[in-house]
Amino acid sequence: MTRRPSSTADTAPDGRRQDLPAVPHAVHTRGLAKTYPGGQDAVRGVDLSVAAGEMFAFLGPNGAGKSTTVSLLCALNRPSAGEAWVAGANVRTQPHLVRRRVGVLFQHSAPEPDLTCAQSLHLHARLHGLSRSRSRARTTQVLSTAGLTELRHARVRTLSGGMRRRLDIARALLHAPRVLFLDEPTAGLDPPARARLWRHLRGLREEEHITVFVTTHYLEEAEYCDRVAIIDHGRIVAHGTPADLKSALGRETVRLRTSDNRQAATVLRTAHGLTALDSGGEITVPVAGSPAWLPRLCATLGAHGVHTHEAAATVPTLEDVFFHHTGRPYDPQSPTP
Repeated sequence: MTRRPSSTADTAPDGRRQDLPAVPHAVHTRGLAKTYPGGQDAVRGVDLSVAAGEMFAFLGPNGAGKSTTVSLLCALNRPSAGEAWVAGANVRTQPHLVRRRVGVLFQHSAPEPDLTCAQSLHLHARLHGLSRSRSRARTTQVLSTAGLTELRHARVRTLSGGMRRRLDIARALLHAPRVLFLDEPTAGLDPPARARLWRHLRGLREEEHITVFVTTHYLEEAEYCDRVAIIDHGRIVAHGTPADLKSALGRETVRLRTSDNRQAATVLRTAHGLTALDSGGEITVPVAGSPAWLPRLCATLGAHGVHTHEAAATVPTLEDVFFHHTGRPYDPQSPTP
């Protein structure tokens, strides 16, 4: 689906979006860095570009620098070095414009448990400076976007974890931001709730015409996004589409255990020009597009009287990508050493 270019926007006194000329990148950084007192380098020279309208994943283990980077991009923390532009505004020289043009949801929210969903949203709309009438209208809109219309009169404390996160996201949308930053939005949710929330985020991106920038330590969640950047020790170690990052490793294989592995290797070399490696009880065939090759190879072997007992296609994963670029296994819960 082709998405229309996102424009920057400010909020008018009535809370409606005022479109400004489109910018090529929703987020662009150059040498962005943050060093805390005592010499701790949390972010080390990050160069990053996120296109307007993208669903972008910022992936890394705990302590890698994800949350600090988001706080810099939202103008909630001042960089020690480098530059960053978000929705056309410079985080150093125009922090007020950055904060006006972004929505942000950090991992730990502070909802008002005894308010209803509608009351909570209306309160925050007013805090954003929207008029009473516009606050009511925008509350109705974001409740619909979040799929919470039927729960508008439910107390926040009665919501499930997944529904509460939807309410948190709806709250971040009240002032019609152009870039939505979500810091670990699925933290604490079970796998089905996480999957439902990601489906919701993809629909929200299309409906609101915004850029969604998500930090996560779940490798599988990055697969939902258009592009991903992997951060480790405060540095970007890899970036691209999930498919490109994995295919760059060139490690797709078909593994086969047959009635005669030696004969199978000969057949595959003769019929397809493929080299089969002896892997001890099975043969491994390096080949691009291994899932598509698997049935072809089994059919070829069967036509030459070689029976296939077991067969599997393997493709690189984002875990392999992380290991390739860092030299260590991916452990999302373990702090970056």
